[in-house]
Amino acid sequence: MSERTLIILKPDTVMRSNIGNVLSRIEAKGLKISALKMEWISKEKAGTHYAEHKGKPFYDSLINYITSCPVILGVIEGEDAITVIRTLCGSTDPHKAAPGSIRGDFGYKKGNDIFNVIHASDSPESAKREISIFFKDQEVFNYNK
Repeated sequence: MSERTLIILKPDTVMRSNIGNVLSRIEAKGLKISALKMEWISKEKAGTHYAEHKGKPFYDSLINYITSCPVILGVIEGEDAITVIRTLCGSTDPHKAAPGSIRGDFGYKKGNDIFNVIHASDSPESAKREISIFFKDQEVFNYNK
């Protein structure tokens, strides 16, 4: 079944000039980029996006990090896009992510900080909610690949 998912190429991806490397892996997997933009996420939008983590010990550092630099936001579409993207990303812990996965190849840890390169929606419900935070309907394109 064709579905849509949100990706966020996090500040570490932008600052380390790995945008093209990550996007090329997504395209090579046969998925379609239906929307793509660079945005400096506001603390308000970040708070909406990460609402389920509010009150957790890492919440403030998460918000500060995702708002520290522009990010690349994308809507990815294709057959089982959520599962395919999450598999392509690998484990959220870069030290546990398989070599060849995005996080396995580009993610890293520095002390207690984890830089895992990319966010990917974890369910159809999350994808729909997350896409609506960052994209207007007219910013997401339907086209034949």
